[in-house]
Amino acid sequence: MSINSALLAGVSGLVANSASMAAISDNIANTNTTAYKRSQVNFANVVTAQVVKGRYSAGGVEAITRRFVSNQGLIQAASSPTDLAIAGNGFFVVTDKGINVTSQDPRYFTRSGSFTVDSDGYLVNDSGYYLQGWPSDAEGNIVSDPSDLTQMRSINIRDLGAQVLQTSQVIINGNLDKRGVTGSVGDATYVNNTVASMADYANDPATGTKPDFSFQMNVIDSGGGTRRVAMAFLKDSSAPNTWHAEIYSVPANDVVGSTRPGQIAAGSIRFSSDGSFDQANSTLFGVTAGVGNAPNITIAASSAPTGLRWASGLGIEASDVDLDISKFTQFSATSTVTSLNPNGAPLGNVVGVEVSEEGRVSAIFDNNLIRLVAQIGLATFANPDGLEAVGGNAYIQSTSSGEYSVKQPLLGGAGTIESSALEASTVDLSSEFTGLITTQRAYSASSKIITTADQMLEELINIKR
Repeated sequence: MSINSALLAGVSGLVANSASMAAISDNIANTNTTAYKRSQVNFANVVTAQVVKGRYSAGGVEAITRRFVSNQGLIQAASSPTDLAIAGNGFFVVTDKGINVTSQDPRYFTRSGSFTVDSDGYLVNDSGYYLQGWPSDAEGNIVSDPSDLTQMRSINIRDLGAQVLQTSQVIINGNLDKRGVTGSVGDATYVNNTVASMADYANDPATGTKPDFSFQMNVIDSGGGTRRVAMAFLKDSSAPNTWHAEIYSVPANDVVGSTRPGQIAAGSIRFSSDGSFDQANSTLFGVTAGVGNAPNITIAASSAPTGLRWASGLGIEASDVDLDISKFTQFSATSTVTSLNPNGAPLGNVVGVEVSEEGRVSAIFDNNLIRLVAQIGLATFANPDGLEAVGGNAYIQSTSSGEYSVKQPLLGGAGTIESSALEASTVDLSSEFTGLITTQRAYSASSKIITTADQMLEELINIKR
């Protein structure tokens, strides 16, 4: 009977509008949820076959839920460097545990990047999901596979331990006074490795030659200790634009195997007539330095037992240090060192974390070292709106979404990662409240269908009293 179909159509209207009300309620409740994607219930009419001519059977309406996962939310500033937002396509890969993650454990996908460092050092978001990434090796290399999530690990920035950076280069800017100052003994009696060296003077002024100019620099050894190395210069009165030069340790017993006390290297440095450093004709570093070859001192054990190294009793590794004095000049002005820029760093511990827009997670140490920890991968889908929602504002792969492809940010259509930022909810309250009104009216109208059909059936039953 057509009245019965009208009754059922009214019921379907109630059900469909109830679903719409539920979606709107979810949206409004998640207005401030990070990276929440609004849902919407669309309606489709149900058509029944009209097999009897002149009769009509109402089909009613069905609710079709759609989640706008692909919609980009506004990027808003946040206070923490571990708050991450994705600008563009992609999802963070996360798991529900930090350690012992196996291939059998589910992987989830989310854009909720409100990550913090937990007590174990893992990056975990407000919903308890652990951020996954490709770990770096000791040399800072990243090996990634876009199709194998098992190569990713929960990112931990606290299990690195303390870090030391052994000095490998010192860049020195300075000037040597072209006028020179004759040493206390004089360069006529100065012999690099026999008697009266400047290293001798540093150890005992009564036995050596006083330099015209000297300075000291700090060198970090492999154990994080600070060693002092000095450079001394004496103007050569017999050759223009030439200086005797030595490198030695302070104190002298920091190194063994040298002819003179603590002496590491001895030779000469030369300058061109315009006052610039003449590297090609300088012999301080043992051999004439070729053009383009950085001067290098070696504080190291060689194959010969007399090779220079830090004293074996110190229990530290050998050191190679490049001394870049290419910016040294010789002008008629007071000898001075303008700047010393060594690249070493003593013992340091993790004090912070930074994330680049390419998704490179680095730990910051209190000795100013920065070490690459991991590379964040972003998962992309052919149809992100087809992902299936799970708890904690996350999703899982479905047949409708298609297969995932995990890649580094900025590659293959993946977006960038914004640090100290969060993606806002895509809910528009004005639209939701408008939908609330229309849904309420539609629900009331559907209920009227039921009451009216009921009255008509009652009239039919009352024909025979």
